[in-house]
Amino acid sequence: MSNYFSQVPDFEYVSRLPDAKISDFIQVKNLFKKGKLREDIFQSVAVFEKYQIKGDDRPDNVAFDFYADSNLDWLVLACNNIINIQTEWPLRQTDFDRYMLEKYGDYDTLFNGAHHYETTEIKDGNGIVVMPAGLRCDSTFAFSYTDSKSGTLFNLSNISKAVTNYEYESQLEDDKRSIFLLKPRYLNIVRDDMEEMMTYRKGSSQYKTESLKTGDNIRLFQ
Repeated sequence: MSNYFSQVPDFEYVSRLPDAKISDFIQVKNLFKKGKLREDIFQSVAVFEKYQIKGDDRPDNVAFDFYADSNLDWLVLACNNIINIQTEWPLRQTDFDRYMLEKYGDYDTLFNGAHHYETTEIKDGNGIVVMPAGLRCDSTFAFSYTDSKSGTLFNLSNISKAVTNYEYESQLEDDKRSIFLLKPRYLNIVRDDMEEMMTYRKGSSQYKTESLKTGDNIRLFQ
């Protein structure tokens, strides 16, 4: 599949250059035309496959690895509703480290400072989980339960676990690495949909060709 922007149709926009005449236009890409997956495809779990982003891979690296076509980087993003790649895609390790230091100020705060506290898993004598792990709590969290095997009442205190700033931020980044990709056998559907979405239809005074429209001078200047 060709580069995404080569498929986006053009638009003749009124020239805003200082020496431009009112009849002058500049041909630009119509960025209001956006490639996306059809809703019926997007809602079908069966057409997607789970994928784990590796290391410092970019969307084009993922597209090449999964589809053997780096030009499908836009599809990688569309499959996961990613709009802002700066915040919704995993950072490179060097960028992540820089961001961490800028946010927390120093290594001690980053690696030793507690971002929050979480519960640890507690099971009774029969192996039944009476307190799951990972629930947010305060640093002095206490918990009581009656053992289902012995009938003994247990009062536990200070059983919370500190999650450091680095552990917290690293988990957020790791969560971004788990994405879904459209299975390759459905690519022909996407190609057909893209052609349909990116093609202008006759019937408008702005229509020139299937890939070019002309703006209205008066409306655009008003």
